[in-house]
Formats: sequence, structure tokens, C-alpha cells
Amino acid sequence: MHNTVKNLLDINNNIKFYLNKLHIDNEPKIVAVSKTFKIDKILPLIEYGHLDYGENKVQEAVEKWTDIKKKNPQLKLHMIGKLQTNKVKLAVQIFDYIHSVDSEKLAKKISDEQNKIKKKIKIFLQVNIGNESQKSGINKTEVKQLVNYSKEIGLDVIGLMCIPPLNIDPDNYFEQMNKINSDLGFTELSMGMSSDFLVAVKHLSTYVRIGSSIFGQRV
Repeated sequence: MHNTVKNLLDINNNIKFYLNKLHIDNEPKIVAVSKTFKIDKILPLIEYGHLDYGENKVQEAVEKWTDIKKKNPQLKLHMIGKLQTNKVKLAVQIFDYIHSVDSEKLAKKISDEQNKIKKKIKIFLQVNIGNESQKSGINKTEVKQLVNYSKEIGLDVIGLMCIPPLNIDPDNYFEQMNKINSDLGFTELSMGMSSDFLVAVKHLSTYVRIGSSIFGQRV
């Protein structure tokens, strides 16, 4: 068995064991964050049958995934990085999910571009839960407004996404996110990475974005 497949299975088992122990009913999807890794490193996972992959640069995703997705139409590609409006046209063509919508301007551009090609992308709105000046995301007080706007223009918003502040226990941030998400009536929630995915799934994250724990450290 290839290392990456073994790593993925270990993570899956850790999640199941941890949630069982806490009696929490949650079966999160693992988005294998394949950014910066070449396709030969990713192929064993695809061959194993894993479906969800995350990239953070549009151009890299187009070059890497266009052919593979034609051969494997069941694969789902997730845009997890900051998306510039001038890259939306390309992003809409290659991605199935966008996790980083954080403004009306970006929401409108996605809506316009997906309407042109009759495609419905699943959208997460990114919340700046730690209120950090250097981070993308909307303030939690403005989430409802962006949800309403996005729905008005026909976006398929399925939940919220966050990246908590570094080097601080994320428990409180994930708890807040879960509450805001469920208050808005969403059932999907994108949070948790290699360092904190167990804390995230405890707070009902349904998509965890895991890179280095599957593929190893980026060079």
C-alpha cells in the first residue's frame, strides 16, 4: 500500500475512533490538499478511490487536473486558497467547490461566470473568525448579509469556512463557527487542517482540509 493511502486511512480511523469515544455522530469528508505536489504523488490516492482534492492556485489546478478530471469525472476539486476576481472564469471551469468566498464582488463574479457555462459550484463563505487584519474572510457580524446576497444571485452556498489564528487553541473558534453555521441553517462546515482536524470534527466540521499529514511536508 502506498504511503499516502496509508496516511489517509490512518487519519480516517483516528477521526472515527475519536468521534466514537465522544459519542458524536459526524462523518467528515477529507479534502486531500494536493497543492504544490506533482500528480504522480497524487495518483495512488486517485487509484485507491479517494475523491476530494484541494488546490489553492487556479493556474496550477488547471494544468494539473484538467486531463485527470476528464478521465475521472467523479473527482471533486476544491479551491481552498484566496481567489482573485480575475481568476474566477478559470476557477469556475475546473473547480467543483470554492471554500474562500469573502465578498459580494467575488460572489457576483462567480455567479456571472457559472451562469455562462451552466454550472453550479458549491460555495463556502470564509469567515475571519479570529478577526485578524492580515487574514481573508468576512467579519462574523457580516456573515448573514453575505449569505443573503449570495443566495439572491443564485449561488449554492452550502456552509461556512474558517482558518483559526495560528498557535492558539482553536477550540473556542471552532465552537463559535459551528454555532454561527447552524444558526444560519447550514449542515456543511469547512474547518480543520493537519494540526487541528480532531478539534474541528468535534465541533461538527464536515470537510477537513489535510495536506502534510497525507502527502508529507512540502519542500
